[in-house]
Amino acid sequence: MSDWYRLETSQVLQELKSDGAAGLSAAEAERRLQQYGLNELVERGVKSPWRILWEQLTAVMVLILIIAAVVSAFLGDWEDTVVILAIVVMNALLGLTQEYRAEKAIAALKKLAVPTVKVRRDGHVQEISARELVPGDLVFLEAGNLVPADGRVVESVNLRVQEAALTGESEPIEKDAAALEADGELPIGDRRNMVHSGTVITYGRGLAVVTDTGMKTQLGAIAEMLQTVEREPTPLQRRLDQLGRTLAIVALVIVGIVFVLGLIRGENIELMFLTAISMAVAAVPEGLPAVVTIALALGSQRMLKRRALIRKLPAVETLGSVTVICSDKTGTLTENRMTVTVLDVAGETLDIDTLLEHGRPVLEADLSQETHPPKRTLGLLVRAMALCNDAVLEPAQDGSGDLRAIGDPTEGALVVAAAELGFMKHDLEQRWRRVAEAPFTSERKRMTTVHLVDEQFTEPYTPWGDAPYVAFCKGAIDGLLELSPHIWLGHHAVPLDASLRERVSQANETMAKRGERVLGVAFRPLADRPPAGQEEGAERDLIFLGLVGMLDPARPEVKEAVGICQTAGIRPVMITGDHPLTAQHIARELRIASDGSNVLVGQQLAQMSIEQLERVVEDVPVYARVSPEHKLNIVQALQDKGHIVAMTGDGVNDAPALKKADIGVAMGITGTDVSKEAADMVLLDDNFATIVAAVEEGRVIYDNIRKFIKYILSSNTAEIWVMLLAPFLGMPLPLLPLQILWINLVTDGLPGLALAVEPAEPGTMQRKPYKPNESIFSRGMGRQILWVGILIGFVSLLVGYLDGRPAGFAFDENETSTWQTMIFTTLTFAQMANVLGLRTGKYSLFKVGLFSNKAMLGAVTLTIILQLAVIYVPILQRFFHTQPLDAVHFVEAAIASLVVFLAIEVEKWLLRRSGRD
Repeated sequence: MSDWYRLETSQVLQELKSDGAAGLSAAEAERRLQQYGLNELVERGVKSPWRILWEQLTAVMVLILIIAAVVSAFLGDWEDTVVILAIVVMNALLGLTQEYRAEKAIAALKKLAVPTVKVRRDGHVQEISARELVPGDLVFLEAGNLVPADGRVVESVNLRVQEAALTGESEPIEKDAAALEADGELPIGDRRNMVHSGTVITYGRGLAVVTDTGMKTQLGAIAEMLQTVEREPTPLQRRLDQLGRTLAIVALVIVGIVFVLGLIRGENIELMFLTAISMAVAAVPEGLPAVVTIALALGSQRMLKRRALIRKLPAVETLGSVTVICSDKTGTLTENRMTVTVLDVAGETLDIDTLLEHGRPVLEADLSQETHPPKRTLGLLVRAMALCNDAVLEPAQDGSGDLRAIGDPTEGALVVAAAELGFMKHDLEQRWRRVAEAPFTSERKRMTTVHLVDEQFTEPYTPWGDAPYVAFCKGAIDGLLELSPHIWLGHHAVPLDASLRERVSQANETMAKRGERVLGVAFRPLADRPPAGQEEGAERDLIFLGLVGMLDPARPEVKEAVGICQTAGIRPVMITGDHPLTAQHIARELRIASDGSNVLVGQQLAQMSIEQLERVVEDVPVYARVSPEHKLNIVQALQDKGHIVAMTGDGVNDAPALKKADIGVAMGITGTDVSKEAADMVLLDDNFATIVAAVEEGRVIYDNIRKFIKYILSSNTAEIWVMLLAPFLGMPLPLLPLQILWINLVTDGLPGLALAVEPAEPGTMQRKPYKPNESIFSRGMGRQILWVGILIGFVSLLVGYLDGRPAGFAFDENETSTWQTMIFTTLTFAQMANVLGLRTGKYSLFKVGLFSNKAMLGAVTLTIILQLAVIYVPILQRFFHTQPLDAVHFVEAAIASLVVFLAIEVEKWLLRRSGRD
């Protein structure tokens, strides 16, 4: 059905067979999930195995090999034809395995980036994955959330939805539950009682019954029309592609030289043609993009195990270069376990633990005139903090009988404290039914609810007299005091004069110095319900009730993580909307700030230009009372100073800063859907220490990609040197075409992949970050590629030279085959020595340990076994034109490769002594 908007809500619920009070039963929801499928768009971007295989077989270098095989077959050389085609198939299968695994890993990560939603099932509010929504589910809609499916609005409280994703209209649309009448079909933008998947709740709250999910939604209809969009390569992949093209040109020039020299020497033209093609294939590192992709995907999976979900793969590259982490306080640096500790009313500060010892009897008679004024005010304060609240209390799912709050942690702490004191929010709402509200906004920093007082529940004494409505307001102290000309002293309101105002401010400052979050609570009797859209008018002439102090303790692991950051050259910065004293207390406890550190507050930031902020931004560790614009300015100022910035956030108002930052980090538990969509990374545990772990993984991944480039280019350079220098030394052709292709296949593939899982080097987080735009050949890598390539080529040719020089290179066929087998084997073994030497960076393999990367050990062992098979298995000898080596020749090849390994170890020793990377 497409015209749900024409039906009354009762008709919609009846049509969908859903209970408006209890929602669907768990059994019915499961049945519908089987019927309608998961609430997700069909993933069009994942390549099929056949498409990946086709791309592998149509790559330029592979096409050249296929042409070579066809030429060999045309000339009747069936052995070369079979071996070339076998290598093509093996190379394609290896590429297929790598890329398909990367595709599946990325797709799996994307599926994890699914928001949770609050639904009503079996009469209870539950949090479930949006993928499990089915038609008929009752979904709660709150400001900041993405709408998870198409639905018909059942309840609306100032609900406004940004539908630009579907309609192009930037103005939010106000929603209500009334049925609509229309002659024809209404456009989406005019369906004011419908909400649609992918749109954003910008204001208010509501309840909707799901009508369509997945590809049946309006967003799904758009997805159906879209063609598959090619995935953008990462910046590193683009640099590597450019490198590959440059190397291809260089390789073709060298190949041309080798081909011409071979013809001048009188070599067979067919042999030189196949040799030239084989060298071209060997010289160009066509496996680089695949290895980079799988390294990033495997790194993302490792990050996932450490509770960091990478939403955008290029972020992995940038993570290793982060120089500043701008972190929110609540839930990231702290446990996000807000607990009410202190209530301050009518000139008296009361510890919550003392109240809990006596329970509700202390507050039972709080509205009686005979009760001590602070206690009288205290009971009203507890009621107000439970009623002016969107959190919901539900039984814990572990069956313990405890209550858990669903919603904002701060609001959850208030309703839990009220429940512990004997005032259940559900019971209070029966007496004071909410009829209007002005939701919390980051600009106002407060929330107000208006309640209808039911006369049958009228108590002997009420602070609002005969007024039929009462407004409760909670929020930041500063703003609330400006709106409160009076304060409640237990049985009457008195003017909030300078002395009383000072007393409240002192209490606020005392609690804030202890690291507590402080909220003010106020109320106001109302003769009339505020008109729709003018609820904020109830926030005038408030009567101040008191203060609520809450403590969110610092996470114990964060202090260590901050220390690691500082050692790694990364500066942690706290940016919070909390009181500056609260922020300063936590920052000092975690050693983000010292006693004399500067703290900038929102009012100061508002008066500063970007240029002025740039002058101090590197010296300020704590920002408090900030707005979204301030966060953007801080990120901009840091970036202008050359920093790579990671920014955390969880709210709608954090989205601009998350997008602006080099790495946007959203909270997975408390974060809104909008913040997650804007972010590059989601913290599944909302923990600052997880960011630090992700930065370490980012550094490891980038290091491993550089190691692979270093290995592949130095090894390929060695092959080119061997083929280029041999003719100038009077040697015959040192390697046959199939031998070159074999080296390219076995030495590039398995060891290269093993480098992708190389563990972190010692000291990974004891060095300063590297610049993300640095050259691939920076920090001496170009130099090492050249000298290691020359060394491998030299020792391989030296072994052949010493073996062939006494005979003047005048061999019979078997002797020539043995001489080529020596160079062939030495080159393969030396490349294994190369990968073992460089895999540990500047640290000695003997210190890091041979078994620290078992995948590498296995890859090297398997490569050596395969090389021995080519030398000693008769059928393979026939194909690759090899001869079995005797013990002396074998030892010579092993010693030559050992020379390469020891030379690399000596270079690393010199680097460690000099202190260079």
